[in-house]
This record gives sequence, structure tokens and C-alpha cells, in this order.
Amino acid sequence: MDFTFTEEQRAAGEAARGVFAGVVADAVPSPALTTGAVAEGFDRELWTRLAEADLLSLLLDEAHGGSGLDAIALCLVLRESAKVLARVPLLEHSAAAAAVQAYGGPELAERVLAGAGRGELVLTVAANGRTGHDPAELAVGARRDGSAWVLDGVQTAVPWAYDADLVVVPAQGEGTTVLALVPRERDGVVLAEQVSTSGERLAELRLASVRVDAGEVIEADGAWEWLHALLTTGTCALALGLGERVLRMTAEYTGKREQFGYPIATFQAVAVQAADRYIDLRAMEATLWQAAWRISSGAKGALPAAGDVAVAKIWAAEGVRRVVQTAQHLHGGFGADTDYPLHRYHAWAKHLELALGPAAAYEERLGDLLAAHPLG
Repeated sequence: MDFTFTEEQRAAGEAARGVFAGVVADAVPSPALTTGAVAEGFDRELWTRLAEADLLSLLLDEAHGGSGLDAIALCLVLRESAKVLARVPLLEHSAAAAAVQAYGGPELAERVLAGAGRGELVLTVAANGRTGHDPAELAVGARRDGSAWVLDGVQTAVPWAYDADLVVVPAQGEGTTVLALVPRERDGVVLAEQVSTSGERLAELRLASVRVDAGEVIEADGAWEWLHALLTTGTCALALGLGERVLRMTAEYTGKREQFGYPIATFQAVAVQAADRYIDLRAMEATLWQAAWRISSGAKGALPAAGDVAVAKIWAAEGVRRVVQTAQHLHGGFGADTDYPLHRYHAWAKHLELALGPAAAYEERLGDLLAAHPLG
């Protein structure tokens, strides 16, 4: 198996580094010092630069103004975005647009994709269910009413919902899962503000007899499973990028901080802890690219692609937590200093860990897949 990136994938990563080069992690108030959300909306100026660099249309075909790249390229860009805590709906927007392209009809693609690729139409996804612990597709019910669908239910912790033009909502309808593209201003849509551990503004999305036309609904089998896998893998890429930046900050700090006349990085206890976290990051990276490759290529394996996604999720959820905890420990008091950016990375890492969910649940899922697909 060759995980060497293609020239196009490397170019996407390099373009992302250029766009994110001027972004600072503390551009908004500290979540530790803020009551409520740190800002009302996302970074529109950065969003425009991403659009101008064609990074919002990576996964779209050339017919829709895109680059025709894959999940690996998207994860390379997401990895860079997390290093600077970029406040943009890059993951949700890109994944939603890709799902429309892969599973939506020509009319829906024509209405959505060109504007999404230019950043003029902002998409997000309601993927956390009613409580954050139950399946998202069971939190909303969908029933046919003539040629339209009617949605009722609640989705919690919807990212960037107040800024999005369309929210992709998975819903249980007539024995199958459909994806409804719900305009934020549609009658019956109510948003209730929530705030994440990172200080970003989320929303509880309440749907009360919300009507959507048939052309706004994706009914294709497997659409939600594919979209959910891409969102999960992208979140693992964010965790990897954040963890790499935090370990770099820790190396720089411990290389300069002296005790007993020596940099503390030279102490065995410090070096061993940093080495353990480096191993965590390499495992997170290997499992991430495996999952992204399975999603991108559709290649067959001993287990379904869901198995590779589960492994990546286990490593990302636990690995990013261990990295930031070790960083806090090795930074001493500076780790909690609100004038130093590490506490922001810790808050974002906790948000990503919660978004990924407990590793034990995915270990159980992996066990179920192994039982259903015996190896050898």
C-alpha cells in the first residue's frame, strides 16, 4: 500500500499553508474569559481567501467549477486549518457539497454546487442527533406529503448553523434515511444558541412541520453513511493537525525553558512523555490516511470502510486528548495562561474529542464488524 500523495494533493496542502499562514489562533476573545460565544459568525475574510484559492471546491468536479480531488486532499487542507484554529465551516461545507454531487440529482447539483464552490452559498450538516449520543438519522422524522417531505425533530450542536444558508439534515423517512437540504430561513425552523467548549457558536436545530420540496431531498441509499464517514474522517484530520501544532509548541517551549541550568527538554522524563505523544500522532496519521483512502478509492478490504473509520476515530479521540494533556503538564503554569495560546488549543481539542465520541463505542463497533466479517 502506497500512501505517497499525488502532485495535486500536495498542491492542495501547499495552497492551504499559504492561505492559513497569516491566521493567528487568538484573533477572537479567549473562551476562558468570554460569557457566551467568542464571536457571532465565522471568519468571512478567511472564507473569501479559501474560495479564491479554490479550496472550497476541492471535491467538486470540473463541471461544477471544482478541482475533482478526493477526501485525502480535503484532509490535508483540514490538517493545516487546525494548526491555526481556523474559524470556518470548511469540513461541513465541503462534505455536504460532496454528498450533493455524489448522491443528489442533477437539478439539486445545479442549484447548489457552483455557489458552494465559490463560497457564496454556505452549507453545514446536522450530525449530532438529539443529544449528541444517539444516531443523527433517528432524531428527525420525515414523511411524504404529496410531492414534498415534512420534517419534525431536533438536532443538537449544529456547527455554524447561524451562518449557513442550507443545513443538511439526515432524517428517518419511510424505512430509509434521507438527507434534506433545509434553508435556515424556512418556516418551522428554529435555532437555539449553544456554545461549544472552544467558545464557538453552535445551535440546537428544531424542526416543526418543516416542508421541503422533493428536489431538496437526497433519497439515494448510502448517502448518509458516506457523508457521516467523510465528516468523521475530516474531524480526525482536524485532531491530527491540532495535535501536531501543540506538540511543536511543546518542543519549542521545553527547548527554551531551563531548570538547574539545563533545558527541560533534555530531562529524560520530559523527553519520554514527548516521545509517547509523537507516537500517538504518527498512529493518528497512519489510521487517518487509511480511512481517507478507503473513502476516496472505494477499495475493498477485509472489513468495510467503516472499520477503518472506526480505527481512525479511536486513535484521534484518545490521541488528541493525550497530546494536549501532556502539553499542559510540560508547559506548567503557561498552559493555563490566557495570554498564551495553548489553552485555546486545549479547548478546541476537547471539542473535537467530544465530537468524535468515546473511543469505547467505536471499539465496540469495530468488534461488531470483526464478528460479522471474520478475518482469514
